[in-house]
Amino acid sequence: MNMSQHTGLRHGGRALGRKLLIVFASVGLGACVAPSANSPTDEALPLVAPAPEPVRATAIELPDSDSPLGGYLAGRLARRELDGAAASKYFSQALADDPDNPEILNSAFLALHNQGRMSDAMVLARRLVDIKPNAAIAGLTLAIDAIMRGEYDEAEERLDTLPIQGYNALLAPLLSAWVAVGQDRIDVAHAKIDSIDSNQAFFVFRDFHRALISDLMGQVKTAERSYLVAHDIQSGGSYRTVTALGAFYERNGRPDDANALYEDFLENNPDSLWFEAAISRIAEGRPAPLLVRDARDGAAEALFGVASALLQENASKAALIYSRLAVYLKPEFAAGKMLLGEILEDFGKHEQAIAALDSIPADSPLSWTARLKIATNLDESERTEDAVALLRTLVAERPERSDALISLGDMLRGQERWRESIAAYDEAFERIGTPERRHWRSLYARGISLERARQWPSAERDFLAALDLVPDQPFVLNYLGYSWVDQGINLERALEMIERAVDLRPNDGYIIDSLGWAHYRLGNFQRAVDYLEQASEILPGDPTINDHLGDALWRVDRRVEANFQWQRALTVGPDEDAEITEAIKRKLEYGMLPSPVADGGG
Repeated sequence: MNMSQHTGLRHGGRALGRKLLIVFASVGLGACVAPSANSPTDEALPLVAPAPEPVRATAIELPDSDSPLGGYLAGRLARRELDGAAASKYFSQALADDPDNPEILNSAFLALHNQGRMSDAMVLARRLVDIKPNAAIAGLTLAIDAIMRGEYDEAEERLDTLPIQGYNALLAPLLSAWVAVGQDRIDVAHAKIDSIDSNQAFFVFRDFHRALISDLMGQVKTAERSYLVAHDIQSGGSYRTVTALGAFYERNGRPDDANALYEDFLENNPDSLWFEAAISRIAEGRPAPLLVRDARDGAAEALFGVASALLQENASKAALIYSRLAVYLKPEFAAGKMLLGEILEDFGKHEQAIAALDSIPADSPLSWTARLKIATNLDESERTEDAVALLRTLVAERPERSDALISLGDMLRGQERWRESIAAYDEAFERIGTPERRHWRSLYARGISLERARQWPSAERDFLAALDLVPDQPFVLNYLGYSWVDQGINLERALEMIERAVDLRPNDGYIIDSLGWAHYRLGNFQRAVDYLEQASEILPGDPTINDHLGDALWRVDRRVEANFQWQRALTVGPDEDAEITEAIKRKLEYGMLPSPVADGGG
């Protein structure tokens, strides 16, 4: 059995490439940072030709009867399958038959909301709150619509009816504060902000929005003090706090402080382009804009911040609702569109994600990051050649940068185009020069492509180089350790490496499988069974683990159980490599030949 058949490969497969691109995607308070760039044009230009949203392969059909229940059930099934277009269609059909049913009305409203069809959603929201005044999301949506229209008294009334629970305990006072700003009641706005005092996790939002309001009102001392508190809570600040505080320094005649702030951010995030335009602006003596220009912007910023926090807590459905509202309230909100694109990508709605990201203007500091993410979504929507073309455009556009090349290498590796991916990684490392700690992932990724292209000496060098940078990286330890075991070399060190990987990730079924398989290859069959049974409990549907366990069980004379595991491997992995499938079928028919140690598992 070679590495291409081993579970360790899955740590270096398509998922790694995707993670390398999206790990820097969020731009909210306390979120990770990302590389980005600006461009000389003023308008967002389409980067790719539009494509229809893929239709999910579901068996959803509207019942022949006129029963509203049938349409409602079909809508629920569509929603479960993440088919938003079908869900809104079926719920609307059901609603036509039973227009005053609050459950159907709420479901239809949410389906339209999630699709971004906000005008249609507003119509249903008004009907819903008439029937069910405590409908929280509908009430919030109508409050946001009132802010959008500048009807702040109406917005205040609607916000006062929201139930104060969960994130509403943060969002309601933030939005009420910005409504008070719109009403020119600044003391009330500050009082609303000050009321956020019951949950320490909310303090960064409280201080950041106090700073934004004070900055907008020209209250310089309060603004600076609050910006600095928010910045310090985040141990160096997020993109949003650094952007706002840096611009504050610029507008108040402190360009050196602004430059120092940006440079400190870049020192911690050396691949970022987000402050390239700000640094140029200072050098040219141009004025810095306010991050929040009015009450509408402030409310959008509040929605964006809460959506970012929810996404970090894996509450993607709620994050989608708030991010849709943020972009509805502020259509030009580049950070909001970036967040929306990330959420849609998480839901597998890649064409919608592309549309959101493609609407970010080319002169936005987020443009570069957006285009990298568009490429990822193109690839995920089976438009790989379009993705490759876009990445090659980015490679040529910024010849000093390596990130587009690394993304290209990851994408080609995910498509098993090993030699092309190696070429992309090689060019990336030519641009990088001497690798630093943050480049371990790219060394690991290139090592995988080299191993799959049967260039083992070069692959081994990359794995060892990655471990020099990050000695306790469990995936690299696992991959290299298993490779050595598979080749029968460096056995003692290899086993130590895999054992260390298990210590670092004790619940990772793939790495535990590696340890079990290493013991099998070394002839420690009973220990192999122990580890492989543990891996099978964690990942019962993995065909390779079941195959490995079957081999180990055969070696300890538990042959009925071995046959069961082999049969299970065929059942759960019908699309496995034909060679592997045939090997399992031979074992089911003939068993395994005797071996003084181990024979590689058939």
